Amino acid sequence: MKPIAIFRHSPGEGPGYFATFLDRHALPWELICIDAGVPPPPSFAQYAGLCFMGGPMSVNDELPWLPPLFDLIRSAVAASVPIIGHCLGGQLISKALGGTVTKNPVKEIGWGRVETVNAAAHDWLGDLDAFEAFHWHGETFSLPPGATRILKSAWCENQAFVMGPHLGMQCHVEMTEAMIRLWCRQWAEECAQPSASVLTPEQMNERMEERLAAMRVAADRLYTRWISGLAVNP
Repeated sequence: MKPIAIFRHSPGEGPGYFATFLDRHALPWELICIDAGVPPPPSFAQYAGLCFMGGPMSVNDELPWLPPLFDLIRSAVAASVPIIGHCLGGQLISKALGGTVTKNPVKEIGWGRVETVNAAAHDWLGDLDAFEAFHWHGETFSLPPGATRILKSAWCENQAFVMGPHLGMQCHVEMTEAMIRLWCRQWAEECAQPSASVLTPEQMNERMEERLAAMRVAADRLYTRWISGLAVNP
């Protein structure tokens, strides 16, 4: 089977639990470090699927690697090659496919409940109606034409959308304990005051093991549904 391309846009925002999941299912993957100056591949042809991770930048920034990524996403979707995006990755998919990325009404940082919004969500999450996800964003995406919203939170209306085999998420279901502790060191740089939508590092570290285990129930279901689309690209 061809590998799954995982695009890293920032050194601290690697594949995390997504890579662990792929390894557990004996699915090959290749890390493409955009943050280290590696250019996006000109074609998706050598990959079974494409995964886009997070990053502190905006998809509205003038960065040289953004237009090639947008082109890659559009061509992969046209060929039904499954794509998945986490936070910035979901925003990349939205903008590439005709959506917009704008400032969210509030920053959403730390643990927060997300809820399913329609029957389409159950195709991806089974009987799971809600779960506590991890968040770290100040912008949000609109639904691109043809997409169906499946998740929302109290602070962000569009937490995830699907289009056939494709999944774009605003939340971070890929988090590991090490990633959360690393990000918490950068909390002060966000210049955000603690609030209902912004947790402190101390609050984020509470019940860490329990929260990660619960989120991985949801992550496993989302990722399992996503890899089912890889069969069309042997």
